[in-house]
Formats: sequence, C-alpha cells, structure tokens
Amino acid sequence: MKLNVIITSTRPGRNGEPVGQWFFDHAKANPGGFDEVILSDLLDIDLPLLDEPHHPRAQQYTKDHTKRWSDLVKGSDAFVFVLPEYNYAPPPSFFNALDYLAVEWNYKPASFVTYGGITGGMRSSHGAKEILTTLKVMPLPEQVAVPMVFDHLKDGKFEAPQIVKESADTMIAELAKWATALKTLR
Repeated sequence: MKLNVIITSTRPGRNGEPVGQWFFDHAKANPGGFDEVILSDLLDIDLPLLDEPHHPRAQQYTKDHTKRWSDLVKGSDAFVFVLPEYNYAPPPSFFNALDYLAVEWNYKPASFVTYGGITGGMRSSHGAKEILTTLKVMPLPEQVAVPMVFDHLKDGKFEAPQIVKESADTMIAELAKWATALKTLR
C-alpha cells in the first residue's frame, strides 16, 4: 500500500515544506502498515487554476500536468494533506488540486497534518473534510495538529514535539487500517 503525503501550500515563504518534509520522513521511518510513502508537493506539481475542458469524472485529460497528477493520485491508497489555515480554511491550491480529478480519489482514506497559530490549523481540516466526502474519500478523525508552528521551526526545519510524533504514529496506523478495508471497494 502507498501513502501519499501532499504539501498543499504553494505560497512563497510557506511553512508547509518543512512541516511536510518532517512528516514524510517520520512516516517513512514509521510506516505503520504502508509499503511505500511518497511526497507530493503542489508547488512542484504546478497545477494552474483548473484548465481542463472536460468534467473530471470523464477522465478525458488533455494536459500533461493533469495526467501526471491523475497517476499520482490513482496510484495512492491513502493521503495525508499538509494543510495551513488561511482565513479558517485550506489554501486555494488544495481545492484546485481536488477539483482536477474525481474518480481517482474514490474509496481512499485521508487525514491531515495541520499547522498554524493557537488552533494548530485545525479549522482548515474541518472545511477540507466536507469537500473530500463528495469525492468519496473517507476523512479520518485522527490527525496531527501543530499549534504555534513558528515556535517549532529552527533553521528552516520543523522540530516536532513528542505529542506531535505520537499523534502522527496513531494517524498513520489508522490510515493503514482504513486503506486496507477500503481496498475491496477500489
């Protein structure tokens, strides 16, 4: 089974890269039932504002960036979205990446590593869950929240407190259970 860690923030100066890199490294070292862990960064994937002429459900993609994104999502069994909180919501790049595809997301579990100020970005995951369910993704209640993210960034690296590491391990184990169970639907 393959776990896809997706860094969703694309803005300059983002904290998503060090937080996402930490989680990716942690998940690779503690895969909890996954055979493979990959890292997808929406900054590198570089999806423009949805530019496909056909509805995503038809899977008649005309753009190379969409075909690459489709292959990444289709080949994954579970997702962890690394989400900041912008105005109580996920970033626009998250919604855009979801909107590019439809069928590829179906019957897979997802969870979140959120980060931000005092709330740890958790409000962004609440908005994300509603959208994911329309794509037949099972969002899990277990997630990792990083409050006051700036306090844990040193020289461009994220240094996770013990509680964050423990939350990550719990979440990864739950994702593996759900990915296994939902595989029969895929």
